Amino acid sequence: MIEKLSGQHSVRQTAQTGFHRGASGSAFDAALQQELARQTAQPPQEIAFSKHAISRAEERGIEITPSLIDQIKGSMVRAQAKGATNILAVDTEKAFIINVPNAKVITAITQAEMKDSVFTNIDGAVFL
Repeated sequence: MIEKLSGQHSVRQTAQTGFHRGASGSAFDAALQQELARQTAQPPQEIAFSKHAISRAEERGIEITPSLIDQIKGSMVRAQAKGATNILAVDTEKAFIINVPNAKVITAITQAEMKDSVFTNIDGAVFL
């Protein structure tokens, strides 16, 4: 049991519920619930391709299909859930560098180019 002597803030462990909130806990709960509701109410972001990514995809023969866009969206959602901001989304034939907060594909790479590449400034990798 943890209690602040002023009586304003308290946390008491109980056998049934685990923890009991004091007066200040309800304000935090309200803010947390409001933020969670805001995040779940937002529709998933549409994926945008930078001019550079479009140019590289065309040069490298990477076809951007609705199925591929869905895979990229899925990888972005998974990365966002883990807190990643810049990811490498990769499969056996191609890879994309994606800025997750802006839902923007930065560049596209083929398998041949991946072989000798070093990817920097990423904080996550997701398989498509």
